[in-house]
Amino acid sequence: MAAPTAKRQPADRTARATRRLRAGLAIVLVLLVILGARLFQLQGLDTAGMAQAAVDKRLRTVDLPALRGEILDANNKVLARSVQRFDIVVDQRLVEDYTRFDPIGQESEDIKIADAIAELAGILGQDAKTVTKAVTGDKPFNYVAKSVTPEVQQKIEDLAFPGLSARETTIRNYPAGAVAGSVVGFMRSDGVPLEGIEASQNDVLSGTPGTKTYEIGADGIRIPVGTNEEVPAVNGQSVRLTLNTDIQWYAQEVIAETVKDYGAEYGTVVVLNAKTGDLIALADSTTVDPNDPGATPDGDRQSMAVTRTFEPGSTTKMITMAAAIEEGITTPASRYTIPPKSTVNGQTFQDATPHGTLTRTTAGIFAQSLNTGTTMISQQLTRQQRYDYLRKFGIGQGFDIGIGGASAGLLAAPDTWDGRQEFTVMFGQGLAQTALHTAVAFGTIANNGVLMQPRLIDAYIDPNGTVQEAPAQKGSRAVSKKTANQVQDMLETNPKYHSGKAGNIEDYRIGVKTGTAEAPSASGGFSGYTISMAGIAPMEDPEFVVVATIQRPQGGVLTLTAGPTFKKVMTQVLNAYNVPPSTSKRVDLPLE
Repeated sequence: MAAPTAKRQPADRTARATRRLRAGLAIVLVLLVILGARLFQLQGLDTAGMAQAAVDKRLRTVDLPALRGEILDANNKVLARSVQRFDIVVDQRLVEDYTRFDPIGQESEDIKIADAIAELAGILGQDAKTVTKAVTGDKPFNYVAKSVTPEVQQKIEDLAFPGLSARETTIRNYPAGAVAGSVVGFMRSDGVPLEGIEASQNDVLSGTPGTKTYEIGADGIRIPVGTNEEVPAVNGQSVRLTLNTDIQWYAQEVIAETVKDYGAEYGTVVVLNAKTGDLIALADSTTVDPNDPGATPDGDRQSMAVTRTFEPGSTTKMITMAAAIEEGITTPASRYTIPPKSTVNGQTFQDATPHGTLTRTTAGIFAQSLNTGTTMISQQLTRQQRYDYLRKFGIGQGFDIGIGGASAGLLAAPDTWDGRQEFTVMFGQGLAQTALHTAVAFGTIANNGVLMQPRLIDAYIDPNGTVQEAPAQKGSRAVSKKTANQVQDMLETNPKYHSGKAGNIEDYRIGVKTGTAEAPSASGGFSGYTISMAGIAPMEDPEFVVVATIQRPQGGVLTLTAGPTFKKVMTQVLNAYNVPPSTSKRVDLPLE
């Protein structure tokens, strides 16, 4: 019975093998069917998709940076401009002998890489050894040259050098250097704007970047007849300022020399057109050069004329006199008996120079800058009136002139004043302001009682040259024209007397007021003085305001004056704007 069973075993094994073979063939056939169907789908039904996928692998998209707008002065002199440049980079892995195709002549030429390197070196003005080192190796990215001109970049592109490409960039240049540097601002090395107009107007200056898309071959060379699509960049607008760079340069030179001569901490000069509010100069004794901002300490890179505050001292008496005249409390000719010391509400006030009992007019109190007399007049104003008039002249207000860091100063609410501060604020102590605030206040009197908001930005200019004037804010009246004219007469009387003499300008009628105040120290006390002179001209039709301020000059406070600085700058302004010498008689109000 066992023998027949043993004979059937080979037949069973053969049958099983046959079944496995058939199953394997069936699976192969199924796979072949699937593969064939897929090939048919791709080649017969989706040829466009396959082609597009191949193209996509060859496409490269690069950003096209917008050219940053220029910053110009009032006469369209360039203070900042961007210049188009290219960085030449290479994928070293693709550098090899290649075929250069001429799309115009429809010809090709086999190029040895050593010959291409020699050509590249000649275009870049480098030796072949240096270029060979830059392009040879296995780095996927390496710089060959930075900031080459568009002309050089085009010559390099014509080489069709394998693995070589150009990245568009710009460099920011400041032709005027440190002139108005703290106003213009500067850029960080990575293109981020810092300070000044560069930062505050960045959205306007920047423009809108574009893109460029093209095909490259396996060797990294651009395919001349391939895809070439470009979304052009929209260049930024230019910003035209109200500054006159000639006046700005001169004012910077004068105040820097003054600070050096006086051994002072710093100084500023502000030049303002009272009729328009246009800032003609914002000069600091130390100014950053935007081409090399690192050479200037951090704390000196902003405009000190608008960022640093101080107690103004007696220049504020001009506001006090305007308020008292406007309220009918006094006139320039009103006479007062001035004691050696004035006591009000238990607070005693005295003057810088001791004196006996004096008889002075309001004009005389102003000319001699008597704190005692100023207190006598101001006590007839209520606290609220004193505060309101200071605000009307711009004190304690922030001015948006288009650069960051501008300070609003400090003017406490009248209900917080103590028995002394309620009077000291009327002769420039117990409050703080910038040199710009002083200029705006004097500009208000020069403009017949109307405060014009200070302007630094004059216009925006589109890339096509279209000029969009920056809107000027409407002026606000602080006092009547009659009151302003009377204060103008008082200011004009000052240059003939006392400290005002130092600002007198031969052949021109001017009006000035000096200021002296203790400078607060970091410890909370006082250390040194702040001296200033503010004035307007020409008095026949006041238009220009100059304010010179010097912080902590060395020497006797009674002998120090900002008058010479004021005089030099105001003379330059009158000459620059062709203001003819005065022919009418100077106003000379009685002082006693």
